[in-house]
Amino acid sequence: MLLINCPCCGERPEPEFVYGGQAHIARPHTPAEESTQGWAQYLYRRDNTRGVHAERWRHTHGCGRFFNALRDTTSDFFLATYKVGEPRPAPAQGSP
Repeated sequence: MLLINCPCCGERPEPEFVYGGQAHIARPHTPAEESTQGWAQYLYRRDNTRGVHAERWRHTHGCGRFFNALRDTTSDFFLATYKVGEPRPAPAQGSP
């Protein structure tokens, strides 16, 4: 079973979590002035990275909070988890 380290609750089994999409997506500063193409970019365009990817997760069956995670999409290995608003950490040396 895949274990995910919630920054608030600690290590828990994967069925307790829900994937929330790519992390660090910034909402437009002036939404009323954004073009249709700009909104489409914000709402639908996401990276499809092979390797280390920053993602949002929610601990739905625990604290209920969102957090960010660095996950290697080739191995499904979580390299780091961190609270929303914290800077993205550098992956540890020697991680898969």
